[in-house]
Amino acid sequence: MHFEYEIEGGNFSRAGYASSEVKKKLRQLNVDLKIIKRVVVALYEAEVNVVAHAWSGIMRVDIDRDRISLEIDDKGPGIPDIERAMEEGFSTASPEVREMGFGAGMGLPNIKKNVDKLEITSEVGKGTRVVMVTYL
Repeated sequence: MHFEYEIEGGNFSRAGYASSEVKKKLRQLNVDLKIIKRVVVALYEAEVNVVAHAWSGIMRVDIDRDRISLEIDDKGPGIPDIERAMEEGFSTASPEVREMGFGAGMGLPNIKKNVDKLEITSEVGKGTRVVMVTYL
């Protein structure tokens, strides 16, 4: 099964919508609740990163017999130092984003904790690609 969702940068009123939709589909498929929780936490963090930092993005979800593959491509400023961005507490969120309760610098570390495989590539000035895999 394949699903795609567009993510609008800066639209916090819809942040989490795509993650919620994926959660509903995984429940309908009777995926183990522990796996659903891990996938949805990772997706939500990645989705909010797009909303907070990028202009737009697309989330692709592929559900196979043995894995759930997730890809998020965004158009945005990119990440100049991915290793640093993976540190807990490091954030480049704007003061406005922090005032809304986001941007604590836990997004990428939380994603890493909740998936079995994580790959991040980024080009400054163009965007970031996050590929996550969770095995069933």
